Amino acid sequence: MKFKVDEISSLIKQEIEQYREELDVSQVGRVIEIGDGIARVHGLGGAMASEMVKFETGAFGQVLNLEENSVGVVVFGDFEEISEGDRVTATGELLSVPVGEAMIGRVVNPLGQPIDGKGPIESHQRRPVEVKAPGIAQRQPVKEPLQTGIKAIDSMIPIGRGQRELIIGDRKTGKTAIAVDTIINQKGGDVVCVYVAIGQKESTVVNVVEALRANGAMDYTIVVSASSTDPAPMQYIAPYAGCAMAEFFMYEQNRHTLVIYDDLTKQAQAYRQLSLLLRRPPGREAYPGDVFYLHSRLLERACKLSEARGGGSLTALPIIETQEGEVSAYIPTNVISITDGQIYLEPSLFYAGVRPAINVGISVSRVGGNAQVKAMKKVAGSLRLDLAAYRELEAFAQLGTDLDAATQRQLDRGARMVELLKQGQYTPYPVVDQVLSIFAGTQGFLDKVPLSKVSDFEAGLLEFIRTEGRAAYEELREKRTLTDELVDQLKKLIASFAQRFAESQK
Repeated sequence: MKFKVDEISSLIKQEIEQYREELDVSQVGRVIEIGDGIARVHGLGGAMASEMVKFETGAFGQVLNLEENSVGVVVFGDFEEISEGDRVTATGELLSVPVGEAMIGRVVNPLGQPIDGKGPIESHQRRPVEVKAPGIAQRQPVKEPLQTGIKAIDSMIPIGRGQRELIIGDRKTGKTAIAVDTIINQKGGDVVCVYVAIGQKESTVVNVVEALRANGAMDYTIVVSASSTDPAPMQYIAPYAGCAMAEFFMYEQNRHTLVIYDDLTKQAQAYRQLSLLLRRPPGREAYPGDVFYLHSRLLERACKLSEARGGGSLTALPIIETQEGEVSAYIPTNVISITDGQIYLEPSLFYAGVRPAINVGISVSRVGGNAQVKAMKKVAGSLRLDLAAYRELEAFAQLGTDLDAATQRQLDRGARMVELLKQGQYTPYPVVDQVLSIFAGTQGFLDKVPLSKVSDFEAGLLEFIRTEGRAAYEELREKRTLTDELVDQLKKLIASFAQRFAESQK
């Protein structure tokens, strides 16, 4: 059977048209509905879950819902300029952010675009925001300390490099202060820090950046900000973007990193908003069923890599806000079960002037003494139990009961230890100073010092040992362990200073 020339040309045209239509449907779609940061797009038949797409306006989006006749896309950036009928192009790539040395010292949005007015960022490397966490064989136990510079944490709730430690408490109890102090304490060290602000007021983020800059901490810190005025998709993606920026240093340069997510409560709320708009079925407290997975796949990426993988680490300090101290609410319990311990900040302690307002009864580190220097482990061994017992006795003593001498001594010692563990903001302590302070307290050298003079005694003691006991100070700094000879030496030095201090108070 022979075809005529014009029949052959019409058949070829038809085939080309069909192919073009198939190509268009899989690679290009049209917006059929837009609003509140969510676009419903017809077409994009070949789109993948979590694929990055580009809108006609230049805005980017991510495919979250794959439905029979359309896909649900969350829009990053200004969705108000997008209209129905606009073209949407599939990129064939997963959402990624720029990474590298050029990011350090900059304030960026969750897409890695600078928002600090210091010009463009010259970075040619990118990493996907969502990657699979390393398996058990690629990890090693957490045993190297990440010093926060905060006496109460480093002594009782130690954090190790590669750990996930939750900071939890009500509004305005000092959660961000602990995170910022921890970043400042890495000055002069080998840790790259990433601070992710989610749903914060822009003025709050500016204050944090200024505090970091004033203390010289922006030299090794990246700030990722999705403020409360940014759309929900930006708040949802911010922690993953910050994590990807830190992972570059862990995987590519075998360095140690610290990421602070401030705070994941607001990320969960942003995700709830997106999910309801995408018509995903609501569950408890209207959160979607995969809200646990939202945080677990993020926090699982924190780890200490095995030596075969380079030995780098990513330490995560997620922050969760509670309502009226309700630790057993949905999101707090989710994140508590994912992390390796929590630091609980109590409003009543905060308002009583105990800062940081750490409740040592509920706070715990599941890595424990493995992440402490030997000297700290030795001096702070019983500190947690002593303070917990002091809190119990304090409640009992308020009943006005007559107390025996031993109980009174325990109360006096506890009150002085609480006073000793108080610490101002932006004043992290070197680990040697922490060991000396706690050693003096646990050995009873402060028992006769008036409560109001404890901080003066501590400051004077540290200065005294740095100058007149320099040899002992240097030995402790180098070896980070307390030998019997060093303990005797320190006891003599502290007793000598205590006598001098007592005479100066007369």
